[in-house]
Amino acid sequence: MKNYILSIDQGTTSCRAIIFDKSGKTLGVGQMEFQQIFPKPSWVEHNPSEILAKQIECIKDAVKNAGIKAEEIACVGVTNQRETTVVWEKATGKPIYNAIVWQCRRTKDFADSLKEKMELFRLKTGLVPDAYFSGPKIRWILDNVPGARARAEKGELCFGTIDTWLIWNLTKEKNHATEGSNASRTMLFNINTMEWDDELLALIDVPKAVLPKVLPSNADFGTTNKELLGFEAPILANLGDQQAALFGQCCLDEGMAKCTYGTGSFLLANIGAKPRLAKGLLTTVGWQLAGKAPAYAFEGAIFIAGAAIQWLRDGLAIIESSTESEALAKSLPSNEGVYFVPALVGLGSPWWNSDVRGTIVGITRGTTRAHLVRAALEAMAYQVADVAEDMKANGISIKELRVDGGATKNEFLVQFQADVLKVPVLRASNVESTAWGVAALAGMTAGLIKDEAELDSLWQKDLKLSPAEDKAEQYGGWQAALKAAFACAEAQTPCKEKACSKS
Repeated sequence: MKNYILSIDQGTTSCRAIIFDKSGKTLGVGQMEFQQIFPKPSWVEHNPSEILAKQIECIKDAVKNAGIKAEEIACVGVTNQRETTVVWEKATGKPIYNAIVWQCRRTKDFADSLKEKMELFRLKTGLVPDAYFSGPKIRWILDNVPGARARAEKGELCFGTIDTWLIWNLTKEKNHATEGSNASRTMLFNINTMEWDDELLALIDVPKAVLPKVLPSNADFGTTNKELLGFEAPILANLGDQQAALFGQCCLDEGMAKCTYGTGSFLLANIGAKPRLAKGLLTTVGWQLAGKAPAYAFEGAIFIAGAAIQWLRDGLAIIESSTESEALAKSLPSNEGVYFVPALVGLGSPWWNSDVRGTIVGITRGTTRAHLVRAALEAMAYQVADVAEDMKANGISIKELRVDGGATKNEFLVQFQADVLKVPVLRASNVESTAWGVAALAGMTAGLIKDEAELDSLWQKDLKLSPAEDKAEQYGGWQAALKAAFACAEAQTPCKEKACSKS
């Protein structure tokens, strides 16, 4: 009997594959980290071929660890780090350049030049012009790899976010396809018409010939190549990682919200079947099921969350592992006035300021590594609160927040988040909300899960923390720290950019 679902979960720092049964129980996992490449300050790249090779190994490991036969896999779902951009040769499948990662800021100047068309991009894409998104990254590759633009215009090259790269390579049909939640992160896709937009393609200068076909999120994306993976099964779902987590957290009704705490932090709220705009927030496609209107979401994209703890570990070497962070934070009665604005690659929602840099304020002679760790954890919660305030101002008041991601194992963070937001925070029993979300959608498409009502009945929490302390004063301190970070960025901006009269 084919009763199992394979979820391919390709993240920013690791490849993962998970075998689920139809109730959402994890049976086997394969996971491998891959290289992070930093050619220049604020540039971030991945090797697409390394990602593919390690993802294949993870899939084989997951099947082995699940103790099942590969032939028992009924269907496959793919979820991925979004915005990360790959361009490859159609004839050979060979990438022409490393993948440019969503965190990379090399296209900042070009993205800034598009801000005079801000309203056009907001109305058509739900996004703001920023180096975060895929479109400017495609342009950079075509303009900086010799001969690439001419080849792209001839139809010899393919673009894809990581979902498309994996689907192309893992399907025996070599399908060049994506779906709305990923396409809506490119600055090239009209979320009203659900099609690639010729006006936007012209503005960013991307040939339409390189783009993948956009299918429903629960389409048939092709059959896995048995020669590569050892089995054949249809890929029946594809979602960007944050949208997959929204689906996996069963935020299926308007107003329901989830936050995933990973490398970055992403607060998404379901806003229903019609897109609407909000200053400071992104409007994104949540998913589109075949024959139905899309589900849209407000999104607050916070670039640095868990990555701040990684920086304390790897960059400053003041902790040995992230698991130390909870005990260190709890060792202090408060932050004692120390705040960390983790703008290590600028700030995303709701500020969208690429010039701000990481800032630590309130340091005294008595400041220790515990203060810095606590400040980094608190910063995750403060940034989510900033986004929640923006959502509230735009008609979405969060009554409870469902959370997932590795950092939610830290109960100090979860409790602090509840205190700052002043709403209950619920941690899903299934810690694999992202991987399960796309697996569940594939399972529904395959008939293993009856419908959304059955999916909702499977969702459970293992922790609910209600607000316990008033953090208004501390939140005010965070706002002051933000102002200091903005002031520092302003002071370092060349006078000609500030249009001032100083020489």
